[in-house]
Amino acid sequence: MSSFTFSHDEALSLDEADPLSSLRDEFVIPVGPDGVEQAYFAGNSLGLMLKSTPSALENALSDWGSKGVRGHFEGPESWYQYDEVVSALQAELVGAAEQEVGIMGSLTINLHLLMASFFKPLNERKKILIEPHAFPSDRYAAAAQVAWHGGNPETDVIEIKATNPDQVTLTDLSSTLDDHGETINLALIGGLNYYTGQYHDIAGWMQELKKYGITVGLDLAHAVGNVPLELHDLDIDFAAWCTYKYLNGGPGSISGYFVHEKHHRDHDLVRLSGWWGNDPETRFDMHGQERFVPRQSADGWKVSNPSLFSMVPLKASLEIFQQVGLEALRERSIRQTAYLEAGIRSIDGIESITPIDPNQRGCQLSVRVKNDASAMEQKLISAGVVPDARDPDVLRFAPTPMYTSFQDISRALHELAKLIQ
Repeated sequence: MSSFTFSHDEALSLDEADPLSSLRDEFVIPVGPDGVEQAYFAGNSLGLMLKSTPSALENALSDWGSKGVRGHFEGPESWYQYDEVVSALQAELVGAAEQEVGIMGSLTINLHLLMASFFKPLNERKKILIEPHAFPSDRYAAAAQVAWHGGNPETDVIEIKATNPDQVTLTDLSSTLDDHGETINLALIGGLNYYTGQYHDIAGWMQELKKYGITVGLDLAHAVGNVPLELHDLDIDFAAWCTYKYLNGGPGSISGYFVHEKHHRDHDLVRLSGWWGNDPETRFDMHGQERFVPRQSADGWKVSNPSLFSMVPLKASLEIFQQVGLEALRERSIRQTAYLEAGIRSIDGIESITPIDPNQRGCQLSVRVKNDASAMEQKLISAGVVPDARDPDVLRFAPTPMYTSFQDISRALHELAKLIQ
């Protein structure tokens, strides 16, 4: 074991010196049975609640109660185009123009809605490419889309063949495309892998995929609010993300999505249309709009009236991102993951499978253990430390820069070391 001690006093001094430490005060930190705040590292599964969220929801409920249907149009927080207000707050986080982003539904539903437009199998070009360790729901969605179009999911969903599936390289992608590139119609890739924590070289991958004319869609569930993204400049075709992880929108909250502006005026793209995708000025013109005319923006892919009570907590969180800036949060995240990684390296019997290079990871470090991961997770939770297990042997720790402290990290390392020893 190295001389790294991850002492409480050192962690305390790091917290005191960090200008963003006070952000933690904006959040409700879960407490254990002993009444002590937990060291929470599961923001990659569910972000924490802002202290302002209950009052914001109470205000929305009050408006519903006092105004009824008039709430759609009355007051500064009227609901009719509230989704556009909330959506605009996420544009900078993903490197997009406001007209390229929207919010609706949930992540996998949005991926299906978007693939309905962008997955167009033809002759031999009928396959979907996914990454190793793809999030299971993405794999299911890709297989379902292939089957929906009459293909065979066993042969028409192609996984990048990687020398080390825990850290996929550009060479791995290039080699796979050499073998299958002419048959791949669409790539559905996680911008940041949920299992390993690897932040993929999206720019490099785009260059390779576009050589073969492959349409590219991204699942950004673990990337948005975590790492810098430039969807417009990288010429991504479409993307979707959930908002209940790093965006702190609450369990099952509404999903965000992106459609590059180059597709907005393409009326040959089939949309699974609904009334929220047409012009708000004529949305209630039920008899005058017999044919759907999509808005010439990402909003043209919207289907249904979005849930107000899913948008309210999200708006509060996105406003903090706007105030603080992702750049500052990213800098703090790099400091924290470096501290966590140094501690992990000092504990014999475990290893991080997440890339060492900060440019190839976000705030999550995935730790491979020799013991049963779920059993260790429960023991850590009993000790007041909340990671996230992925069986059989991976524990995921995500020090989320908005609310995780260096003292939390020190505490987690101490408890993990005790368990391993």
